[in-house]
Order: sequence, then C-alpha cells, then structure tokens
Amino acid sequence: MKKIIGTLALVAISLSYSCKDTKKEVKDTSEEIENSVDNKSNEMDHTMEEKTMTISLEPKSDSEVKGEVTFTEKEGEVMMVATLAGLSEGEHAIHIHETADCSSADGKSAGGHWNPTFQQHGKWGDEAGYHRGDIGNFMADTDGNAKVEFSTDEWCIDCDDDTKNIIGKGVIVHQGVDDFTSQPSGDAGARVSCAGIIQ
Repeated sequence: MKKIIGTLALVAISLSYSCKDTKKEVKDTSEEIENSVDNKSNEMDHTMEEKTMTISLEPKSDSEVKGEVTFTEKEGEVMMVATLAGLSEGEHAIHIHETADCSSADGKSAGGHWNPTFQQHGKWGDEAGYHRGDIGNFMADTDGNAKVEFSTDEWCIDCDDDTKNIIGKGVIVHQGVDDFTSQPSGDAGARVSCAGIIQ
C-alpha cells in the first residue's frame, strides 16, 4: 500500500512539473508570435508610410513663370503634381536637373538633366535610354496655366539609393519643347522657372 501511495505521489509531482513546463512553453510561444506580429506590423507601417513635400517654382530668364510642385511617395512610387502660371500658351518641357541650386538668373546653376544611370537623353520609357530627369512635355492653356502629373517607381524621396533619390535635385521648366532626340537636353530652350528639391 505504501508503495502504491509513493508511486502515486511521484506521478503527481511529475505531472505538476510537466504542466508547469507546458505552460511556460505555451507562454514563450505566445510571446514569440506576438513579437513576430508586432514586427510585421511595424514593417507594414514603414512600407505604407507616405512622404509628401511641396516646393515653389520661381521665375527665371526674365519670365513670370511660377508655381508649385508636390512630390508624394507611397507604396514605392513617387507622384509629381506641378501647377504652373505665367507661361506662354502652348507646349513646354519640364525636367529634373542635377542640383537644387536656382541662384542664377537663367537657372543654369541647376546643372544638366539628372542622369544618375548615365543614359542618353530621350523620351521617358524609351528602350534606347532616357535620363531619370526626363519628364517630358506639357501644354499651357490660353491663360498660361498648366498642370503636370507624372508618377514613377524610379524615384524616391530621401532614400539610400542615389540613382533614385530626388532630394538635392532641381525642377526646371523650359520655354520650348523637348524634341527627345537632341543631346544632351532635348533642345528645350530657356529655363523659365526653377525649384530646388530640398528637405
């Protein structure tokens, strides 16, 4: 009888420790799952984070062209919306240039087209090549107003990729039309407005 009671006591003690270990394992596993969910949630929040910046265009080359450019980055794509006034009626070119320096009267302080991948000038998406700054042409109405919308996943706002980061670059509006063939700038004429992309 004593042997049976002793055996039962040992079994009870063993089960007690086993239950405690099981509870600890369940708790540890639960914490791991919770941490994993939190990390995934933080990663998603970072991925879904929206960045927006607005810059002002100032007249150059004795023009009256001014306006605003807004860049918005969301889900790996940058959307550019430019609103302009003071243009002559008709078609004009707009590009991103090498630097955010708009100090010169003719806008040439902004340098040439932004071309971090060392391609020839061309129309955006052309298989023969194009600059990352080659946005293209747009139309101004009879009152000299225009709105330009452009989006791409080949730009980013303040990221670590120098071939995509637009911070430190300049937006230039030209008096003329980009012919997409003349090298290195498309023969788009005078720079009538400039804005530096500075964060």
